[in-house]
Amino acid sequence: MGYIDELKRVGRDANPFFKLMGIDVAEYGDGHARLTMEVRPDMLNGAGWLQGGVYVALADEAIALALYTRLAKGERIATIDEHTSFFKGVNAGTIVATGRVIRKGRRVAFAEGEVRDAADDTLLTRTSTSFAVIGE
Repeated sequence: MGYIDELKRVGRDANPFFKLMGIDVAEYGDGHARLTMEVRPDMLNGAGWLQGGVYVALADEAIALALYTRLAKGERIATIDEHTSFFKGVNAGTIVATGRVIRKGRRVAFAEGEVRDAADDTLLTRTSTSFAVIGE
């Protein structure tokens, strides 16, 4: 059973990181995905803001899920490159990550993602990625 099938069957329990971080799957399909996560006090850095790696990880998961919706049977992915720009911090509330596939080729895929504040749709981060597409 593939990741998407398992996600359909058991929801976020298909991904241990989703469980750890409290990430909820809002929607996915046709090269797009949207995830939500409540910011918890234990996710903050010493300055009191959401630790930067959490934004990156959440965007990466949304992007990867979007890409999984475009993979053929037997294909897998591995990150080649990922770049995130940070625009604004948060320390509470719900954040939303979206991912979308820009282009999927036979060997390389390009995708992008954003993390926004759910309360007012403020852009927090933007991520661009490239992935190796690995066949069986």
